[in-house]
Amino acid sequence: MSLKDIKHITLVLSGKGGVGKSSVTTQLALSLSLQGHSVGVLDVDLTGPSIPRFFGIENSKVTQAPGGWLPVPIHEGQSNEEQANGHGKTLGKLSCMSLGFLLANRGDAVVWRGPKKTAMVRQFLSDVQWGPLDYLLIDTPPGTSDEHISLVETLLKSATPEQLAGAVVVTTPQAISVSDVKKEINFCKKTNVRVLGVIENMAGFVCPNCSECTNIFSKGGGQVMAQEFDVPFLGSIPIDPMFIRLIEEGKRPRYPEGTIIEGQDMQANNSTDHEDTSGLLVEKYSACSLCPLFSGITKQLTTQIER
Repeated sequence: MSLKDIKHITLVLSGKGGVGKSSVTTQLALSLSLQGHSVGVLDVDLTGPSIPRFFGIENSKVTQAPGGWLPVPIHEGQSNEEQANGHGKTLGKLSCMSLGFLLANRGDAVVWRGPKKTAMVRQFLSDVQWGPLDYLLIDTPPGTSDEHISLVETLLKSATPEQLAGAVVVTTPQAISVSDVKKEINFCKKTNVRVLGVIENMAGFVCPNCSECTNIFSKGGGQVMAQEFDVPFLGSIPIDPMFIRLIEEGKRPRYPEGTIIEGQDMQANNSTDHEDTSGLLVEKYSACSLCPLFSGITKQLTTQIER
């Protein structure tokens, strides 16, 4: 069984599309890796597999191995001595698997009925040879569809209760988003999947010129929902154009003077090269204003999971 060497399996869920679930999954993975954990990301959003784009590895292909597939490496683990990024911490290895790697062309539409989707999800869970991992994050499609039911049923059969850590639920602050995401929490309760917490994404917009945060989509809806269902609230994440630039163009984030996030001076991470695209994605992400926020979220998560 390909899951046997994985310590903790975490689902990233949302009852609504467009809330930034894949973005959250990507940043959770990068933050866990920066904290020294070995991480795998499994993308089971079969009709919209965007994880390869987020990690900048769209043109990669999976490798066949005896009994299944090898995931696509994003970066290898590094010890303190091997690192040149100045973090002073061990960097955990990161790899991912997605249907996007199996399509002949990135623009191909996946027009499948429910049974074929279900079979693909089960094949991903049984045939990907992850090897030893601290965390496997599973990015799911929106809603509570065939993929979700198949995913949870297979995990409940194939993984031990200790391995299936639970689910992180992602919403945006607006009432219409929260009302849809409530259904996802009810889905977790009905399927006996523990809700590890709620992340409120797109809670404001960070101006790239002055770093002021404006709550264009309101704020607080995710926290109220978490209190209503008595589940942990993990934090609010704003929209940062520098993160979008990092994903779309591969450029290291840069911030104006006085940008302080969680006590960290983000300007200190500015490169002398205005168009710096060198280095690993995880190294450039460490200069992003969202990195300190996700660092706090992942520390909360790991504490809950390892209790």
